[in-house]
Amino acid sequence: MSSPKRAAKIVAKAIVEKNAAGSKPRPAVARPPLKRTEVAGNGASADANKLAATLERGIVDGKLNMVTAEALQKLIAAACRVYTARLEAGEQFMPIPKNSISATDVMVTASGLLKAADLAVFELGMWQSWTGR
Repeated sequence: MSSPKRAAKIVAKAIVEKNAAGSKPRPAVARPPLKRTEVAGNGASADANKLAATLERGIVDGKLNMVTAEALQKLIAAACRVYTARLEAGEQFMPIPKNSISATDVMVTASGLLKAADLAVFELGMWQSWTGR
């Protein structure tokens, strides 16, 4: 059995190799923290709120295909990138309001995100222990 430090190095190396092989690196950009007042009146925020309400209505009405799978993938990917960029810029907030969706919704989505990025729960746990997130 490997020591925890050795296991961490193996996982880190695997993640670095996986990222180097299959994805485009994001440029490191120093961003000033965003102020809530700058974002609140933004047209994109209004559009996002309207889209969220439309999607929620679609679920209630049983119209689950009101957005194509490809459009939904792009929306989730963009939301993930914006959330990450804002955290890296210094903001601190949760990706969704507490208790706003079910635990099942969280687990299904988290599992899908991990699978799409070819990551295992173990790798997530290691990353969380390294970063404190």
